[in-house]
Amino acid sequence: MQWLGHFLESYPELAVFLAVGIGYILGDIKVAGIAFGPVTGSLLAGLAIGQFAEVPISGMAKSFLFLLFLFGIGYSVGPQFLQSLQRDGLRALLLAIVCTVTGLATAYTISRLLGLDPGYSAGLLSGGLTQSAAMGTATEAVNRLAISEEQRALYVAHIAVADAVTYIFGIAGAIWFCSVGAPKLLGADLVADAKAIEAELGLEPEKREVLSGYRAFELRAFRLPPDAEFAGHTVGEAERRYAADRFFIVRLRRGNEILPATEDLLLKVGDVVAISGHHKAMVEKLGERHAAEVEDAELLDIPMKLVEVLLSERDMDGITLAKVAKQPWARGLYLRSLRRGTQEIPIGRQVTLARGDVLTLLGPEDAVNLATPRFGPVIAPTTSTDFVVLGLAIFFGGLVGVLASVTIGGAVISIGTSVGALLAGLLVGHMRTRHPLFGRIPDGAVSLMTSLGLAAFVAMTGLHAGPVFLGAIQEVGIGLFFGGMAVTMVPLITGLLFGRFVLGMKSVLLLGSLAGALTMTAAMGAVQQRSQSPVAVLGYTPAYPIANILLTLWGTVIIILTAG
Repeated sequence: MQWLGHFLESYPELAVFLAVGIGYILGDIKVAGIAFGPVTGSLLAGLAIGQFAEVPISGMAKSFLFLLFLFGIGYSVGPQFLQSLQRDGLRALLLAIVCTVTGLATAYTISRLLGLDPGYSAGLLSGGLTQSAAMGTATEAVNRLAISEEQRALYVAHIAVADAVTYIFGIAGAIWFCSVGAPKLLGADLVADAKAIEAELGLEPEKREVLSGYRAFELRAFRLPPDAEFAGHTVGEAERRYAADRFFIVRLRRGNEILPATEDLLLKVGDVVAISGHHKAMVEKLGERHAAEVEDAELLDIPMKLVEVLLSERDMDGITLAKVAKQPWARGLYLRSLRRGTQEIPIGRQVTLARGDVLTLLGPEDAVNLATPRFGPVIAPTTSTDFVVLGLAIFFGGLVGVLASVTIGGAVISIGTSVGALLAGLLVGHMRTRHPLFGRIPDGAVSLMTSLGLAAFVAMTGLHAGPVFLGAIQEVGIGLFFGGMAVTMVPLITGLLFGRFVLGMKSVLLLGSLAGALTMTAAMGAVQQRSQSPVAVLGYTPAYPIANILLTLWGTVIIILTAG
């Protein structure tokens, strides 16, 4: 162990990778069904390594990784950030503001009651509110304080100590409250409530794949029998008969001739029609009419197209999928998936679209080419990153963060490079909804920036705090743990009461919004599991962007409040 300690002290960069690797292993371990995640795992791994190795940590390296992380977060939520301020997401956004502000106030109050220094106070906030990014903004704020270098290093170490002590309950408490405690307080039947919302949105489980029509489909050929109900009717009349199922006759064979299926084309007995639709609907609706399926490779050899489209057209913002389905240009078009930020949105007739959504469209090539301009530009796969925009955005964002300052109590305080990088990411991400080719960064690259950037930053923080960890625990005692419990629970309870009695939110959407207010995807997943429905994500997605930004900013604010 002594040899390993000397080795890691000589090669600190390897110590960071070791902490990240072990951190991801620890993050996957579940205790009582709860996994703490790679960020917490990396912090704990860093603290453990720091017990036997005083690894030197580069401040520049930490800042570099953290700026990449913050820019990536801003870039990811940018397309949804302004949209979350509008329409039906307003209640979830207000709930997120109430929860995050209450969390800040609670952390400040507890820190004053316990007599915590700024470092412990920031860690109490970041751990209790499960926002590891606040550790970074707090660290930058500490480094700007007019104190000795030794005191700065101690405060930064205390941030990691307090976060490690409080984060565990922060995760477990949020998951338990959103999925078990809150439903009991509300007296809510989550399964029944979710089914009611599904019915309202056109997501009835037993018919979801049929009625919405926005699912994966297949193309099959059927010969019209002598008793065919549509013989003598036009293609348009036949399709309108099955409008709810969104069956479309793409083309047909009459004798040896293949004809395009125009709406006014008259169908005849013996025609072989190529029908697109969902498999289940075909079996239930066409099979019961004894339509004979035939093998006709030539007829079914239709060019199909699958594309991802960024919704940027203003007139499509806020429109329901049911209304989209009725548009003439949507004939033959199917929606395979709908993504808002990083979350998949359940698809139903009354679900509304929002600018910045990513739609996966599938259908005949001509139909897709006709429809895509109505939504926005096609997102062509790319492996290249626009490093010009990436580098300059972070630079100018950091510059603005340094120059933008406020005066509090006679002290001039800037928002800092980290907040500037976050705002730059938001701006670039938002601009993509209007200029999709601007600042393109592949999803994999963004994931690397956000995942590795934060995990490595937190691992470095843990390595730095490791040598003082045990002494700090003895100093603050058990009070810090119970203080973290308060920081976790008070905002959740306040948000629950505010959401139910002031905003009048439905239980499943309210609980999804509470999970978003603490940026806890695991808590949202627990609500979805309890409710046996995906609809909680509709409350989570509007709350998550604003909560992510505010909770990150609170790292700076708590240092300012407690350092005075």
